[in-house]
Amino acid sequence: MTHKRDLRIVFMGTPDFAVATLKALIDNNYNVVGVITAPDRPAGRGQKLRASAVKEFALEQKLNILQPTNLKAEPFLEELKALNANLQIIVAFRMLPKVVWQMPEYGTFNLHASLLPQYRGAAPIHWAIINGETKTGVTTFFIDEKIDTGAIIQSEETEIKATTTVGELHDDLMTIGSELVIKTVEHIEADTVSTTIQPQTDDLKTAYKLNRENCKIDWSQPIDTIYNKIRGLNPFPAAWCYLDNSESEPLSVKLYEVEKQDEDHKHANGSIITSKDELKVACQGGYINIIEIQLPGKRKMKVKSLLNGFSFSESSKLL
Repeated sequence: MTHKRDLRIVFMGTPDFAVATLKALIDNNYNVVGVITAPDRPAGRGQKLRASAVKEFALEQKLNILQPTNLKAEPFLEELKALNANLQIIVAFRMLPKVVWQMPEYGTFNLHASLLPQYRGAAPIHWAIINGETKTGVTTFFIDEKIDTGAIIQSEETEIKATTTVGELHDDLMTIGSELVIKTVEHIEADTVSTTIQPQTDDLKTAYKLNRENCKIDWSQPIDTIYNKIRGLNPFPAAWCYLDNSESEPLSVKLYEVEKQDEDHKHANGSIITSKDELKVACQGGYINIIEIQLPGKRKMKVKSLLNGFSFSESSKLL
């Protein structure tokens, strides 16, 4: 029988996406000696402090939790050393200083939600859909000095359907990712890891951080570009644009569920065509049929409900 290494694992992560992996480690009886997550942050209208999803799960499991504000601070580094971990696993956390990722004997590996080297960066799930990819996946790799560039351990591929939203793909990759981490840990435990250096390639696509500007819809673009952007941002953080309804100020609206209708037409880009229960927007190559929308200060709602009480002027358009 092969000798297995006795693993002492520190897990680092913050959002829901990371919880699935931490749960898989616990369910597979791995020894998680510490959980590092973001400090509690003010949230909601009352700005009450809210714990991260990882912290909430770690509390339920009675795990040892550290919430450093500064990953280079001496007191934190001493606490981390004292955990005596020999493996660190990172899922949706932040960039680690070398002193942290070099600490454990068996290394520090990260789960990234793309097929590296493509889509390094902050928002790989969103950009794969926004760019119209038909496949993506997850990758485990050992951390090095740069962001998402380390030696690949394993990867797993999945398809992106033509209607998949970022919310659906996030949940899909969360499950596939947690399973891939367990496979990776089994290799480290058995000392059977083999890694591949990331290929140098000229056609790298980057998963830029999302901001207000790159989430705005440009109605002069082709229908597929607009459609992919809206589903690649649905339900979070949501694609947006201005509604000019002949009022004094254009309203900033968010679009969620939409359908596309390929069709030749002569309407100007962004012009709105409404019927009793339909709201569609003209663009290059067809119409975007809006099913779900959110007006400023309101909850998101089905367009059918909106059309009951909201009137669009004949010249109204989306900008």
